[in-house]
Amino acid sequence: MKQQIKIRNPKDIVAATQKWKKCRQENFLVITMDGGHDIIKIHHVTKGLLNKTIVHPRECFFPAIKDYCAAVAFVHNHPSGHTYPSPEDDNITDRLCMAGGILGIEIIDHIIITPHSGYFSYRENGKIIEDYSTEEQKLFIEELAAEGK
Repeated sequence: MKQQIKIRNPKDIVAATQKWKKCRQENFLVITMDGGHDIIKIHHVTKGLLNKTIVHPRECFFPAIKDYCAAVAFVHNHPSGHTYPSPEDDNITDRLCMAGGILGIEIIDHIIITPHSGYFSYRENGKIIEDYSTEEQKLFIEELAAEGK
């Protein structure tokens, strides 16, 4: 029987994703978890360029729904070694938090890992938004629907 890895804090997420920290291109991962925050699976969602990758909530939540998970954590690497998020990182994190709220899937964190020992945790830095207004959710759903056309 495989030992379950429990996520209790951002360092647990960083430890579980070590093999991606030295990649030379950006990679975006989704960690699906059960209700006790044991890892179900780590999914590789996208592989991008040296300093960017394309991420969309649709691709990020597909494995979460498929795994019947209760919670997710998102992780991507910065090959540059810089831990601080870009405006694009902030934007996708907001979109993912909004989508998770609509789907009823808890967002544990979004972590940026680097080739060095540093990381950035959106949760630790107070950048995970959990309560959106009905109007914000409505606009987000309309935006997603327009993107799908």
